[in-house]
Amino acid sequence: MYHVMFDVDDTLIQSSQFDENCLVQAVKSVTGLDLYQSWGDYPHATDRGILRTFIEIQAPDEDLVDLERRVKAVFIQNIRERLSHRPALEISGAKAFFHRLLADDRFIVSLATGGWRETARMKLISAGFQIDDVSMASSNDHYSRARIMELARERAGDTDLQLTYFGDAEWDVRACQELGVNLVIVGNKVSHCQTIHDYRSDVQALNYIIHP
Repeated sequence: MYHVMFDVDDTLIQSSQFDENCLVQAVKSVTGLDLYQSWGDYPHATDRGILRTFIEIQAPDEDLVDLERRVKAVFIQNIRERLSHRPALEISGAKAFFHRLLADDRFIVSLATGGWRETARMKLISAGFQIDDVSMASSNDHYSRARIMELARERAGDTDLQLTYFGDAEWDVRACQELGVNLVIVGNKVSHCQTIHDYRSDVQALNYIIHP
């Protein structure tokens, strides 16, 4: 058997840009401050990790638990409103590939996202993904992407399977290197030896899983 784990934003759905906009607007609404947006400069580019660094650099009087509660409430509403006007779109071929793996007994499928669980689910469901029986870990669970991935693996019941992670960004590369996980990059944000433009050629994606 093989374990296949997916990031969400810009890995399964075309959502990073509007997700970022909704987060920046939420932080501005709650604190009155403009969130620094060079995500690659953050030690942990997850929703919780971003707020941790925001407090350290820009808002030292804030408490993380309280700030996260207030920002998340506005952020969820921002995402809900955006999706009500414009549903999320899949990365080409992602739904068919994702559901093909779910239906194949050779594979365990899980989700590990740096976003909060509530909005990740909203975006995936909006785009037509069936995720009710899929194990997920998110920024609700930890600020570290690597730890989020470990939690997703535990929840999927995997202790020793070959794990392949589909991601799209530099922080995915770093987390997979830290954990020794086989990585497939989706898109062209970063250079990597195993890359797919999208999922329309699922033969190549499957080959990276089975023959990394």
